[in-house]
Amino acid sequence: MISSSVKFLLNDKLIVIKNPDPNQTLLNYIRTELKKTGTKEGCSEGGCGACTIVLGELVDNKIVYKAINSCISFVPSLNGKQLIIVEDLVSENGKLHPVQDAMVKFHGSQCGFCTPGFVMSLFSMFKNNKSLNNELITDSISGNLCRCTGYRPIIDAAKSLNKINKNDQFSKNKNKVIQQLKKIKPKNVYIKKDDKIYFSPKNIKDLKGIIKKHSNFSFLAGGTDLSLKVTKERKEIPFIIDLKEINELDFIKVSKNYLEVGSATPLIKFEKEIKKYYPDFYLVLKRYGSVQIRNVGTIGGNIATASPIGDSLPVLLSLNAEVLIESFNKRKVISLNHFFLDYRKTKLKNNEFIHSIKIPLFKKNIFKAFKISKRFDDDISSVCGSFNFEINNNKIKEVYIAYGGMAAVPKRAKACEKILKNKPLTINTFDQAKKYLEKDLSPIGDMRASKEYRLEIAKNLLMKCFVEINSNKLSRVN
Repeated sequence: MISSSVKFLLNDKLIVIKNPDPNQTLLNYIRTELKKTGTKEGCSEGGCGACTIVLGELVDNKIVYKAINSCISFVPSLNGKQLIIVEDLVSENGKLHPVQDAMVKFHGSQCGFCTPGFVMSLFSMFKNNKSLNNELITDSISGNLCRCTGYRPIIDAAKSLNKINKNDQFSKNKNKVIQQLKKIKPKNVYIKKDDKIYFSPKNIKDLKGIIKKHSNFSFLAGGTDLSLKVTKERKEIPFIIDLKEINELDFIKVSKNYLEVGSATPLIKFEKEIKKYYPDFYLVLKRYGSVQIRNVGTIGGNIATASPIGDSLPVLLSLNAEVLIESFNKRKVISLNHFFLDYRKTKLKNNEFIHSIKIPLFKKNIFKAFKISKRFDDDISSVCGSFNFEINNNKIKEVYIAYGGMAAVPKRAKACEKILKNKPLTINTFDQAKKYLEKDLSPIGDMRASKEYRLEIAKNLLMKCFVEINSNKLSRVN
């Protein structure tokens, strides 16, 4: 069945929007259509967190509360979900929610502009977790910026929630909401409004049916980058195909030698699995963006966007990942090393989509990855470096090195790799090899870093990798 309406719960009330504007942001809808102005607009690019709202989604018969940036999410993304905004946290008798109460008691608000976003991020954390430690708290609010408080009162407020009974009004209404969400389970959605089209298929068969008939569309696989065309460039996206409701593209499969990830798998889901195999990949992903971004951003979207500073891309390059690509009648596998052609250009054709990514599991190799950015959390890389070494008897048998932020595309450092291969694992070997990075990489200077700084950092990261490898060896000996 195909629907032209978006159905969702506003707290616990059913809302139906017939033929909404596919380019209208959730933030704009909340403030102008719902007339709820607690949710604020700050950056319009998912960087400050003032616009944070929470979506309740049904997963394995349970409600998962996901904090997202409403400024870069479109209205159709509400379909089949529960929308919770800051005004909904106050109970019917006017009592503040425990999260709001904690912010008041610990003086977590000064000017107040960022406060609703912090409250919603903390609310999502509060609802999804039984205990709240420092790492979880700081990660949960890493996408929320505050110019006033210095964050300490906010963190103190969050810590105090460990002592609070979690049976709030949302717990009391939980069973009712679950039943309502089951009734409005998403179907294929096809919307046409003012010459703009939005299609959200439920399966790959229906996806292939529409890409066979059309060509001038944009895939939406999270939208943390695509939506900026609307919010920052002030353009319209005439035809959107949303991949997020296709369960066949949201999976993680682990075999003996590979980890295969569906292209629509959220980064926050992927990071939990990849941590078991490549801890440094996990650490880079934790700084990829905020929880709000990783809740909706996908690994397939990050690859297809082909940004030279996409944080997962140099890591995947150094791991020799492969991309499984499909069209309506074909399937092929391309090494990621041959996927990127030029700035924001790939081998992906108009009628093709990324099905999944295959990541080899180098169980005996030493893998390192580092991100350098001006701000530690929720910032774009100046340089990202990734290193994959096979070492036997203190000799480098195989090596894969990749950098982001150093060229028009994420790039392997093949001259550097060549000079390292079959060489002893010594400081002299690496000191010689780092000079070859000048042959591999020709960075530009921009607002994030000068070209000289980038090249020096790239060399330093290679040396940092050597130091850490040797430190690990020494620690094992001792």
